[in-house]
Amino acid sequence: MQKTIPKLQKEYIKRSHERCKRMGIDLNKVYSSKIITGDELQKRLEKKRELIVTATPFMNQLYNFVRGSNFLAILTDEEGCILDVIGDNEILSEAFKLKVVPGAYMDEPNIGTNAMGTALAEGIPVQVSGEEHFVKAHHRWTCSAAPIRNPKGEIIGVLDLTGYSEFVHPHTLGMVVAAANAIENMLKIKEYNDKLVIAKNHIETIINSIPAGILTSDLSGNIKTVNKYVTDMFGYKEEELKRKKIWDLFEDWEAVKDTILSRNNFLDEDVYVNAKKNKLQFNLSAYPILDSGKRPKEIICIFKEIKKVRKLANKIMGMKAIYTFDKIIGKNESFVKIIEYAKKIADSKSSVLILGESGTGKELFAQAIHNYSNRRDEPFIAINCGAIPGDLIESELFGYEEGAFTGAKRGGKPGKFEIADGGTIFLDEIGEMPLDMQIKLLRVIEEGTVSRIGGSKQIPVDVRIIAATNKDLKQEVEKGNFRKDLYYRLNVLPIYLPPLRERKDDIPILIEYFMKTISKKLNKRIVDIPPEYLDYLMNYDWPGNVRELGNVIEMIVNTEHIPFNFLEDRRCNLKAKSIELRDTNLKNLKLEHIEKEHIAKVLRKFKGNISLSARALGIGRNTLYSKIRKYKINCSEIEQCSGIEQQKGF
Repeated sequence: MQKTIPKLQKEYIKRSHERCKRMGIDLNKVYSSKIITGDELQKRLEKKRELIVTATPFMNQLYNFVRGSNFLAILTDEEGCILDVIGDNEILSEAFKLKVVPGAYMDEPNIGTNAMGTALAEGIPVQVSGEEHFVKAHHRWTCSAAPIRNPKGEIIGVLDLTGYSEFVHPHTLGMVVAAANAIENMLKIKEYNDKLVIAKNHIETIINSIPAGILTSDLSGNIKTVNKYVTDMFGYKEEELKRKKIWDLFEDWEAVKDTILSRNNFLDEDVYVNAKKNKLQFNLSAYPILDSGKRPKEIICIFKEIKKVRKLANKIMGMKAIYTFDKIIGKNESFVKIIEYAKKIADSKSSVLILGESGTGKELFAQAIHNYSNRRDEPFIAINCGAIPGDLIESELFGYEEGAFTGAKRGGKPGKFEIADGGTIFLDEIGEMPLDMQIKLLRVIEEGTVSRIGGSKQIPVDVRIIAATNKDLKQEVEKGNFRKDLYYRLNVLPIYLPPLRERKDDIPILIEYFMKTISKKLNKRIVDIPPEYLDYLMNYDWPGNVRELGNVIEMIVNTEHIPFNFLEDRRCNLKAKSIELRDTNLKNLKLEHIEKEHIAKVLRKFKGNISLSARALGIGRNTLYSKIRKYKINCSEIEQCSGIEQQKGF
């Protein structure tokens, strides 16, 4: 708080007069040396609008104390420029004759010693009366002024009360100081309020810019704040939501609160919300809002649409098709027609069945079809039906609810069909799918819904199914290994991918493609393949198809060597392995016959005594029993052995 300067302490008048003398101020001057008008004044007033608006009520209050006593209340800025003047008509008229008007600069360099200018120069409240003014024209005035500071402590203006010198009174300065302090406090409050408004707008803008439904609730379930997304998601207006208890919206509230109170966050769980029109499923995360003692006082709930959450998860997890038709290499006439056919059916919702040997590029085609379709921005989920254990495939495909089985994740887990909603699911090795799962897959195709394990709710899914197999599904149907009705449901748009041996004219361009891409990936040089070796590759049957060709080229790039005998070695190795296996089997049969005769001979020698026979053979008693059973040795022909045979169950 500013303090009134007692009248005896007038050292500031002496200092001011000395400054005026040094500046060469004319004692006889009447008007300020600087007075702005018109647009320049309007710009100044607009610039200082906040100060004027804040100070005006206090100027009016100050003037009301002295109304009728011929006083003026004056407000200046930090440069001494008058911003506003109010007062009694008589003194106001005289002041205007001296051009003490808005736009006039009352600082010492422009009009000498006066309360406004000297308060600015000294930075303290001052009172200047009669001849204490430097210029004679102001000798009949008494002026009391106090600087006004902003919250940073910087002078931004001066408040002044001017009257005739015969009415000088030290209390006048005290009134001015009090009014100036009140203005400063109001500026602080205004700045604080402005910061609060900005902070509020800042938080609301951030919350409303987040594409998720956000609401806060106290621990008693009263909904405190909501953002615009949550009203859109739930279908309620803001005032409707705030009249509800949070457990009216979702039944899992107590579980959420218990988790929060145990100092844990409630993260990424699926909950059902009682929206205005029906019950909807959302993904929920909840966090505590703590008081100064770090105790939870409120809970912030963040709801996200399931599809958006899974779409984001798919991006993070890489559940996206990367291959396109331009990455499928081949100029074979029949093969090109297959590519054109695949492009033509890409936008269809009908199921696709891709048939072909291992290594022909079935998944590559599936991804290319997805990326060529209007589902390209949605998930592509690939499932190898032969790689998932039979007892897990149902939960993998269709998901499960919380508590469906021991070890089930809290909140349940969506299956691959839910995750693929809006996109494509690729069922590779469909011929390996168990029969009971084939029934459930058929229901999904027919009804367009899935039901999680342990749940009764039918969840709609919009999924394009592409299946693939290297088996002859017709034969599997005839054998009873594959359902006939599912076969026809999947075989709506069949694609047959020919083996490499049926499109050998593509081998040279495939070699060129693999050579370029593999050498670049491995940072190796391209290896030139001589014509005679190219003929060698062209005449090979390629049982592993394009995949095998790629592996051969990768070996060549890695070793930078052309293995001229490589393919022949592979044929020879296969033949040699067959002969070796046959010879091994014959050899094993001979050895087993010899071992059987030897064991029988030893048993006869020791008259069927198992312990002595086992010791002589260098094996354990149990091992000997096993071999007797294996070779079906007739113990009845050996003395004492029959008794043992009966005891041991032979």
